[in-house]
Amino acid sequence: MSVKNGRDLLIKMDMTGDGAFETVAGLRATRLSFNAETVDVTSLESEGGWRELLAGAGVRSASISGSGVFRDAATDGRARQAFFDGEAPRCQVVIPDFGRIEGRFQITSLEYAGRHNGEATYELALASAGALTFVDL
Repeated sequence: MSVKNGRDLLIKMDMTGDGAFETVAGLRATRLSFNAETVDVTSLESEGGWRELLAGAGVRSASISGSGVFRDAATDGRARQAFFDGEAPRCQVVIPDFGRIEGRFQITSLEYAGRHNGEATYELALASAGALTFVDL
């Protein structure tokens, strides 16, 4: 696999609720992380005193974060409205030459910033709100 451009890692949001995904515009940096909690079942009988984990148990989650500049009133407005309404719209994360992760995500953080002599920026964080699917590209 060859080196990929960071700009090709895209976050897309369902704009209308009917599967019309659009890239969240203006993002300069994006991150996707997967997490899995463990369930420790270690006991006095555990072999050699080593920790034992219960396979297939625990909570799995994913989080997305991004930061960028304002470029598109439609996607900016959709993200803002989803946050204030407490929605969990369907989102996609496109990972170049790997695949696409899709599922519901809730915006857990939305920050705006600006410098007197610079551009206005925003940051958002999303947390998975249900089962996710993976589609090969």
